[in-house]
Parts: sequence; C-alpha cells; structure tokens
Amino acid sequence: MKGGRRLILFGFFLASFIVSLCAGRYPIGLDGIARMLFSSLGLEGILGAPDQETLLIFWNIRLPRIIMSFAVGCGISIAGAVFQALFRNPLAAPDILGVTAGSCFGAAMAILFFTQVTLAVQTSAFVFGIAAVTLAYFLALSSWDRSAAVLVISGIVVSAFFQAGLSILMYIANPYDQLAQIVFWIMGSFHTASWSKVATTLPLIVLGSILLCVFSWRLNIMTQHEEDAMSLGINVLAWRIFYVVISTLIVAASVATVGTIAWVGLIMPHIARFLAGTDHRKLIPTTAFLGGTFLMLMDTLARSVLTAEIPISIVTSIIGAPFLGYLVMSRRYAGVESGLGN
Repeated sequence: MKGGRRLILFGFFLASFIVSLCAGRYPIGLDGIARMLFSSLGLEGILGAPDQETLLIFWNIRLPRIIMSFAVGCGISIAGAVFQALFRNPLAAPDILGVTAGSCFGAAMAILFFTQVTLAVQTSAFVFGIAAVTLAYFLALSSWDRSAAVLVISGIVVSAFFQAGLSILMYIANPYDQLAQIVFWIMGSFHTASWSKVATTLPLIVLGSILLCVFSWRLNIMTQHEEDAMSLGINVLAWRIFYVVISTLIVAASVATVGTIAWVGLIMPHIARFLAGTDHRKLIPTTAFLGGTFLMLMDTLARSVLTAEIPISIVTSIIGAPFLGYLVMSRRYAGVESGLGN
C-alpha cells in the first residue's frame, strides 16, 4: 500500500478514535479528554482536574468499549479475509462454518437456563461456537471428498441445525423477558463491555490475529487450486485446518462477548483489496486496521444517534449492504476478486 493511502488510513483511524472518545449520550469534549490526560500524568494544575463522573464514564465504560469494538472489528475482518482466501469465494464470511449459529444457540440456552451464573452467556456462546465448527469439520471428514467445498456445505448443514435449535429455544422462552434478551443479544451490542471482558477476550483475538498475520504469506498459495498448492509442497489440508481453527477461535471469542456482528467480516476485506492489493502479507494487516476502525465508528453511531442504544448489527447492515452492492456493480470488482483464484 502506498504511503499516501497509509496516511489516509491512519487519519481515518485517528479521527474515528477521537470521535469515539468524545461522542455519546454523555459527551466528553476535547478539553475533558485533555484534562484526564494531564491528570493521569500528574499535571492537574495545567487545565484543572476532571470531575469524578467524567472519570468514571471514561475509564470504566467508554474506554473498554472502544478497545473492545476495535479488537472485535480487527478479529472478525481478518477471519473474513482468511475464509475468502481459503474457500476462494469473495462472499465467504466469518460465520460460514457455523460458528455464529452455534454461539447464538449457546447464548440463548444460557439466557434460558443459567442466568444466575457469572459469565454463563459468554462461556456458553464460546463453547457452542467452537462445537459447531468442530461438528462441521468432522462431518466434512466423513465424506470421501476433502475439498473446501465440502467443508462449506458441512458448515451450512451445521448452521441450519443450530438455527433450528435456536428457534426452539426462542419458542419456549418467556416472551416478556427471556425472548427480548435473546433477540437483543443476537443483534449484537457493546453495551456490556467492561475491563473484565476485555481481559478474557482480547488475548485470544490478539494472539490469533498475530498468528494469521505472521503466516499470511501462505494464503497467497492457498488461493490457488489445491493441485497447484500441493505441487509447491504445501500440505493444503493441514494449513486449512490451522487457518480455520485460529479464525474460529477469534470469531467465537468475539461473538460470545458482543453477539452477532453483521457484514463487517464480509465487506472489510474487499475494501482492503482496493487499498493494499491481493498480497495477503499486506492485505491481512490492512483488513484488521480497517475493520477495527470501522466497527469502532459504527459503535459510536449506535450509542450516540438515539437516546436508546441501537444494536450494532442494525447499524453495520445499513452501511454494509449498500456498500457491497456498490462493490458488485463496480467495474473494478471483477479485477480485484481475480486475486482470490479461479
């Protein structure tokens, strides 16, 4: 990616970060941010000490929420780029193997039966997300065909199974309490972000993202036909399992914490290809940075536009769906997607 584009991307991140710090139902101006910065450095006498309410909102609510939204956006976007490369499909999304459906089922079950257990929803959603992808993988192994297409079909089957289970749980849920909680969780939100959730989620996302960045160069080979990759000495099946496992852990950790995040993992890799090209050594970091910045900005809109918070998937869908339509209609789309292989 050229230096000018890097500068624009960094400027977009910086502007989004500042807006996210300041905006919200409790606005904190730039002067308030400056007061807290100087106060943390022991220089209260320069601008004066910030009030306790501002400190509480900034450190305990807004900052962990911003960190969480940026991290989740990075992780989901990277997973989307990896799956699009692995399956050589520009429409592949992070939930293609059933992780989102499994997580939604696990969260709904915890809301119905384990509401008194601390972190029950997050733990159950994570476990069932991993279980869904594991089931899809073993289902694919039972086939004589070891191609990526069979794994995708297995993911569709598993997703349908857990979607049916989710529908049953929603049917038996209390419509005045539990059903509303399930629906709101499925639509996604960062309103429960806290330092404890950052501590449990961030390590998995960061570690997985680093591993995918380090081994991103092999994705350039994985985008080719399996015969071509094998002729270059690549163990296609082993590396496919590696990428699927790491990506699944990232997505499961993200979805288990904040619920479903629509469109981000699908559209961010496409935007990154326009900026960085199809070389995954540049594409993966660019996708992560774009996805994190975009989701951070969308979460700011979700908590600032109305007095009641808007579920994050509604905001990302309103922005993401028309943009994907533009990409499909764009003449440049076919040229960029040719980098995914044939």
